[in-house]
Amino acid sequence: MNLEQVRQAYASVAELYIELFGSSQQVHADDLAFIGRHLAGRPGTVLDLGCGPGHITDYLRSLGVDATGIDMVPEFIAHAQAVHPSGRYQLGSMEDLDVANHSIAGILAWYSLIHLPPQRLDGVLAKFRRAMAPAGTLVLGVFDGDEVAAFDHKVVTAYRWPMDELVERLTQAGFTEVERLQRPGEGTHRPHAAVAAVATER
Repeated sequence: MNLEQVRQAYASVAELYIELFGSSQQVHADDLAFIGRHLAGRPGTVLDLGCGPGHITDYLRSLGVDATGIDMVPEFIAHAQAVHPSGRYQLGSMEDLDVANHSIAGILAWYSLIHLPPQRLDGVLAKFRRAMAPAGTLVLGVFDGDEVAAFDHKVVTAYRWPMDELVERLTQAGFTEVERLQRPGEGTHRPHAAVAAVATER
């Protein structure tokens, strides 16, 4: 699995994805509260990496956050720019962050790490840590599971993560967990997990 395969897969279903998931009203209220609790009120730029249709970036901006949405799918960026014209959205990849070292106040990666093969996670987290300002906050949303395992996501292969192992990876990358949120599967919804962590002193 590589980024180009993921980009093509999402581009092929972009219109349907936007219809199903392209509004903050379609995000669980607990998730919005979690994201806002850890990223609102921070001075400096917050990156929404893998922002998709831009709805959570817009939610952050409604809270006064200086948020920029970044995604590698042109269809998503075009939609975000059209629907949220006052926001900032740009094409880009979390594996090639074009930002200065220690310049970013926060990063949101909400379900945007799920397609990353496990062996590439540590490298991406290291790039997040490089970009992060002192005491910057990272918020992740992932599919929860008892072990790291691939599954047949509706768009393209994805991975579920046990929270303890994910947090261990964050610790090794230079972050300290401050809160986690877990929600069991219900109906067609898979078990969900979120974690907030701050960049630790080195």
